Amino acid sequence: MDQLSQAKSKGPRNQLLNFLLILPSGIAVNITAPLQNQPKIILGIDPGTVIMGYSVLAVSGAQLTVVELDALKLPVKEDSYVRLQLIHQKVTELLQLHKPHTFAIEAPFFGKNVQSMLKLGRAQGVAIAAAISSGIPVTEYSPKRVKQAITGNGNADKEQVWQMLHRIVHIGEQPKYFDATDALAVAICHHFSDGLPQATKSTGRARNPRKAKSASDWDRFLAANPGRMG
Repeated sequence: MDQLSQAKSKGPRNQLLNFLLILPSGIAVNITAPLQNQPKIILGIDPGTVIMGYSVLAVSGAQLTVVELDALKLPVKEDSYVRLQLIHQKVTELLQLHKPHTFAIEAPFFGKNVQSMLKLGRAQGVAIAAAISSGIPVTEYSPKRVKQAITGNGNADKEQVWQMLHRIVHIGEQPKYFDATDALAVAICHHFSDGLPQATKSTGRARNPRKAKSASDWDRFLAANPGRMG
């Protein structure tokens, strides 16, 4: 395999062009330069222990292209640790296949239902661990922040989010699960928010428990997302 082929095989994050420049003196100089106009790839994840939505978004200038949009249906009868393993395997597979530049994931919704929060937090954690292991920058977005970025309304329902996504990226057919479109919304939210300070990046610092959502907010979240916990 020649140098150019080796560079391309590393994926869009590391694509380089290697060539020899012959100077007038006859000296050959090896030049390495990045390939231009390569799209930025964003992997968006909507975590869950029953269904995990995922999307791969390619950004080239003002053009947004959905490369992949689907959901992983997890076997509810399996042990929770088996499901966590399947989540990690799927995210790792997506990372290896698409080699994204960045990883965006919806943050857990805080409330007083400790068991449900723990399950969702674990699902999110193993997905983040896969990204960190691959050296991909991780950014979290709250559900309200994602809805605000896509629809302008932080309290929009899933159907409203889907309708706006359809306008933004012209998706032909609605996916079977809204978890997939939620993952796409996270990816597009990240694109819109890239470089802004409001995003919560993986700094390792603990959140302030005083800022947790109320129990009523958490109950509404569970009612609106029955497939997220199980």
